Amino acid sequence: MRDTLYIPLTAAPFRDNEAYREVPPALPELAGYIRCFWGSERPCQKKKTAAPPYPVIPDTCADIIYYIDYTDNTITGRFYGVNDTSFPDPDDTGCGHLVSVFAVRFYAWGVYAFSEDSLKGTVNGCYDVRSRFSRLDAALRQRLWDQHTLTERVRAAETLLRAQMSRLRRSTAVDQALRQILLREGNRQAAELARDCFVSGRQLERLFHDYIGITPKKLCNLVRYQFLWNEIVRNPNFRIADAVHRYGYTDQSHLMREFKRYHGMDIEAARAYAFDYVGNIQDFHSPKW
Repeated sequence: MRDTLYIPLTAAPFRDNEAYREVPPALPELAGYIRCFWGSERPCQKKKTAAPPYPVIPDTCADIIYYIDYTDNTITGRFYGVNDTSFPDPDDTGCGHLVSVFAVRFYAWGVYAFSEDSLKGTVNGCYDVRSRFSRLDAALRQRLWDQHTLTERVRAAETLLRAQMSRLRRSTAVDQALRQILLREGNRQAAELARDCFVSGRQLERLFHDYIGITPKKLCNLVRYQFLWNEIVRNPNFRIADAVHRYGYTDQSHLMREFKRYHGMDIEAARAYAFDYVGNIQDFHSPKW
């Protein structure tokens, strides 16, 4: 989906510091597949913190994350599939060690293009990165060790990912369905998608399991939730009643119940948490997303 302006957000979309920084892809050909690169700006001493675990929410993305431990001389690569529920990330490993993190955050529909296997069954899962990305891992792992800054690592990863684009795998039916889901902000029925893509509902569901790891219905719900979350943090005049109509919820109770189910907290608490990371309230209108 190279023509989408859909930008899913984390629970703390304003978070930007030495330990966590997001970098959008600089190469236009990668922008439709990769939401961002992210990680620590440079290696640092990991300290134990009393802060509560960082909440991870369903962002319709899948991540390849590398944990580089200079104290133990190890690099651990993990692939995290699309998640459909929120969970706490304690981030308490490697305390006292000199460490850094580097990750590629793919759109849910972009990761399959670089994978060597189906994504079926990967929802909410964590795997050794080599199980599905052995070629990319073999090329990237040593560079992550040799290059210490986030900027250097992003440049290396972009070069390697662009080199793999000649082997991209695509599905016309999945692309058509995704376009409809995004244009309608998630407010689509699976049966309608199958009809518009000229495939059976069963076939479209099978394709979605292989290419994304979840069903068309679940992706519609998650995309709608993410459009809602965008509006909650970006629109200072947000009103639940307006959102019910715009996103096709049954009523206000339905909207609030589904938001809390995916986000793990109600709208007021979620918004307050997001703005804990804002140094200046004027950053509310920041276009960096």
